[in-house]
Amino acid sequence: MHIADALISPAVGGAMWAASAAAIAYCSKKVRETADDKIVPLMGVLGAFIFAVQMINFTIPATGSSGHLGGGLMLAILLGPYAAFLTIASVLTVQALFFADGGLLALGCNIFNLGFFPAFIAYPLIYRKISSDSTSRTRITVAAVIAAAVGLQMGAFSVVLETVSSGISALSFATFLLLMQPIHAVVGVVEGVVTASVIAFVAHARPEILQRSLLPDCTQAVINQTGEVFTASQLSTYSLRGVVLTFLVAALLTGGVASWFASQQPDGLEWSLAKVTAAGDVKGKQGTVHNVLADFQGTLAFLPDYSFKKDTSVQAGATEPMNAENVSKIGTSVSGVVGGLLTLALAALAGFLLRRRPLAA
Repeated sequence: MHIADALISPAVGGAMWAASAAAIAYCSKKVRETADDKIVPLMGVLGAFIFAVQMINFTIPATGSSGHLGGGLMLAILLGPYAAFLTIASVLTVQALFFADGGLLALGCNIFNLGFFPAFIAYPLIYRKISSDSTSRTRITVAAVIAAAVGLQMGAFSVVLETVSSGISALSFATFLLLMQPIHAVVGVVEGVVTASVIAFVAHARPEILQRSLLPDCTQAVINQTGEVFTASQLSTYSLRGVVLTFLVAALLTGGVASWFASQQPDGLEWSLAKVTAAGDVKGKQGTVHNVLADFQGTLAFLPDYSFKKDTSVQAGATEPMNAENVSKIGTSVSGVVGGLLTLALAALAGFLLRRRPLAA
């Protein structure tokens, strides 16, 4: 659901940049007020994990389309909405700057669509209401599936509004909407199931992580469903370092290996655009802003589309040509690992700079 610059006008792109920047400023203030040191490594490894899972497009049967997880809801449940928004913004910024995934003009749109709706609407108003902050696997799954689907529906609707209101491409609002919403409903169900599985693991391993995201100052005890109070050490089955390392290893394996098997079908947005325009050509009149940003992104993105800039079949000094498929896999693996580490660094840096410091005695 990453929007390219070709679909967005400078006016719409600028407005959404302003909206996302305001949200980032507000979230930064809230994280500074509530976050502790433990949130820093979590923001880093979860950002890397979301970067990696977004590389895995899965085929949607009988449609010719594919989808990938957004990750905003998962981050909100584990980190709280404010740190989650900053983390998803870090993921999307790394993708746009270094991998040309999503446009620079459209970056504000993408951050808002994939970050705001899951963190500030789907999580507090749907997930928490249905789950009742329970650790029951059934309640978590039902809540996650419904919340993820609703969050993606809102994000998809926002994409339609932003592209149509930009007026660059002659898109039919009704047709575009009728294609975007159902395909992203399916993606939302898959995202909900995956999110529920991750949350169930964390609830078993370190339940106080979930408690902290609900009540940032409540870090010493957790109340189970019967009302009995347990300390974090009594409930935890893994060390916090173990959970962090688990997510880090999962991120590296997903981005470095599992990404080889991502679907090559167009994602929901590309598929919808192709259906609306028949020929799939949605490029309209573009101005100086688009050209300048495209040139800048082309220069900065050292692994565009998660591959080497020039996939050559012959290495320097080699006597035999390399297999193009192997070169492509290497490029994908390098992209997954490097992108995950860049995201980890950016998200962790944000958490480190904003972490709450104890008052001087």
